[in-house]
Amino acid sequence: MFNPSRDQARQFLIDAWARHRQRLPGTAMETLAADLVALHPEYHALVEAEDALTREWTPEQGETNPFLHLSLHLAIEEQLSIDQPPGIRAAFTLLQSRRGDRHEALHDVLDCLGEMLWRAQRSKLPPDGEAYVDCVRRKAG
Repeated sequence: MFNPSRDQARQFLIDAWARHRQRLPGTAMETLAADLVALHPEYHALVEAEDALTREWTPEQGETNPFLHLSLHLAIEEQLSIDQPPGIRAAFTLLQSRRGDRHEALHDVLDCLGEMLWRAQRSKLPPDGEAYVDCVRRKAG
């Protein structure tokens, strides 16, 4: 199982974006990561900053951690590609068709994923994939 440290995960995103900006080829995962960064122009300067590996973003400061956000996007793309948890792909397809915009639909899924992870941490139980898929279905209406 792949379990990168915070710095390794950040470095992967930084490097993928740098390769993209330099028009260098990358792996499929690097290309996906760079495409996700490209969808978030508000993060470009943050990912390119000298302190990107060490800076802290906290909700108390009213900030969203760009690396956490992009990592959750990557997780969702992986989940969709393998339909894990079961039903996530169909629920997302319905949500996307209702929203009319893939990126907005991904952000809805990201909210559901964040909620599922928060509940798992809070309850000290494993993540509930079924509740996660149900959340996405509810957002699809």
